Amino acid sequence: MTDTMAGVRTAVREVVPRLAALVRDIPDANAASVGTWTVGEVAAHLTHVLRVDTDAIAGRPVPRAVVTKAGIAEATGKLLAEDGERDPARLADRIVTLADEFDDVASRSRSATVDWLQGTRLPPSAVACHLLNECLIHGHDIAKSTGRGWSIRREHALLTVENGALVLISALSPTAFVDQGKAASFRARVDLRLRGGGRTLMAFDQGSLTLHAGGASDVDAHISVDPVALMLLFMSRQGIWKPLVEGKLAAWGRRPWKLQQMLTVLSPP
Repeated sequence: MTDTMAGVRTAVREVVPRLAALVRDIPDANAASVGTWTVGEVAAHLTHVLRVDTDAIAGRPVPRAVVTKAGIAEATGKLLAEDGERDPARLADRIVTLADEFDDVASRSRSATVDWLQGTRLPPSAVACHLLNECLIHGHDIAKSTGRGWSIRREHALLTVENGALVLISALSPTAFVDQGKAASFRARVDLRLRGGGRTLMAFDQGSLTLHAGGASDVDAHISVDPVALMLLFMSRQGIWKPLVEGKLAAWGRRPWKLQQMLTVLSPP
């Protein structure tokens, strides 16, 4: 976990200057961005994530929130309603200040686990990976909304997936990351192979998702995927065909079509 935290701190120090510059150059904070949010709201939300995750690592109280898609939407909406700041320059300054505080807090963290949202116990490094993931994903959102470029390094994406998302899925209820309406009849065992990383067995069983370290032979499908492509797929920022055509995703096995169904039933908070 010490090595992971050091890696995340380095990644955040590399990403935040680009992110702050991107936010500072937003031409119209009221322009539409991801979902129902404006680009200014996305930038403000980023500052809230930095605040909450830093507080969690420091052992300070965090907002009440149920870690489901609906629960997180409600909590983030409340924070946005309470914070009216949408000026790009001020938000960029806030991002830099909060990132500096995160680095200081993370450098001094010695706890094995900390309390995150919904009282979930996580390694501080997993909380830090969540923070990094939000910076990368919402940097992507802001860049797309403003017609600018935004690159995500494979090693940064690998950190967020292996040491953030997968750890979070394992720590939460098996139903937290699954759309209960769509997954009631879905069952599948998927061997996930992260390029440059490890293997994880994803077991879906009628509304639940459990993870098991390492691969398995008795599966419906094997998936080999680039971490950046998986992150964008997982967060619904791109469809399945682009990474397939570009060779960043490959699926095989007895039922490889289960991949499309899997992406349909996944519902990350």
